[in-house]
Amino acid sequence: MTDTTPPPLLAAARAVEPSRVPVWFMRQAGRSLPEYRAVREGHTMLESCATPELVTEITLQPVRRHDVDAAIYYSDIMVPLRAIGVDVDIVPGVGPVIDSPIERAEDLSVLRALEPDDVDYVTEAVRMLVAELGETPLIGFAGAPFTLASYLVEGGPSKDYRRTKAMMIGQPELWGDLCRRLAVISAAFLRVQIDAGARCVQLFDSWAGSLSRRDYREHVMPHSATVLEAVGDVPRIHFGVGTGELLSDMTAAGADVIGVDWRVDLDEAAARVGGRTPVQGNIDPALLGAPWHVLAQRVREVIRAGAHAPGHIVNLGHGVPPDTDPAVLTRIVELVHAEGLELRAQELQA
Repeated sequence: MTDTTPPPLLAAARAVEPSRVPVWFMRQAGRSLPEYRAVREGHTMLESCATPELVTEITLQPVRRHDVDAAIYYSDIMVPLRAIGVDVDIVPGVGPVIDSPIERAEDLSVLRALEPDDVDYVTEAVRMLVAELGETPLIGFAGAPFTLASYLVEGGPSKDYRRTKAMMIGQPELWGDLCRRLAVISAAFLRVQIDAGARCVQLFDSWAGSLSRRDYREHVMPHSATVLEAVGDVPRIHFGVGTGELLSDMTAAGADVIGVDWRVDLDEAAARVGGRTPVQGNIDPALLGAPWHVLAQRVREVIRAGAHAPGHIVNLGHGVPPDTDPAVLTRIVELVHAEGLELRAQELQA
């Protein structure tokens, strides 16, 4: 008889009781792993993302080391923009830097639609990964229109998003055209990953937390909804940093799972989205350097809080810091797998 039980992550994402509480980590394939640093040596970030063999190896590394319940496709939110001809570089220690920031309508001409052939290396890498991963699902990902737009308008990382917000409010037609184009690009990038075998996706709106709820709902939410609607045949995780006041709107945009950073307890987050949506999160990454008994207790508290949602994917509230001891992540996975279901049951019986 064929086992039709879905992998734990996909079960939790669909609010189905999983065989174990699933866990993975944002930025799990990254600088905290010595094997990652070794294989990346001599390759820029964007070069690595365009090399299927490197993408495959880096994506698999945390699955081998930690026994996490999903692989996250190794890439960068700038990859689809670079693929269509945007002059962008990822500068070590800085982040994405745009050579010609967008200031006026004519600047949008560079944002053509993304075609699958533009990122054929993504298709190849995803197929290689799916063959290696077996039942462990691969999560595809892309940047949400607002976060992509913020880099394109600011020219790089920003602390206050001053230019971005000024365009959004002062030039709404230009802003809308920009975000509509980016929504098409992000949706196409996710579809390439899904068509090649990704079984779940995460839309990162990393900087949406800089917005008021009014501005998010009017100027950002419709474009994220366009992306999520276009890929609605696999579970969709929607995540942003500092978005506690936006959780219900981000869920309404089309999320099957709402990602929560460490600022809002998961039981409160579940209530804010109506108690019907699975949650992902939300261990504070800063606590990874705390003594194990302190961190372990906090992980248990996160699991108990997550029991108030119909499904819970354990994760950090943001990415793995580069100086994290990888052994700590392995211990978290072991704890979640060993105690997760019992902790959820205890919380619901309390």
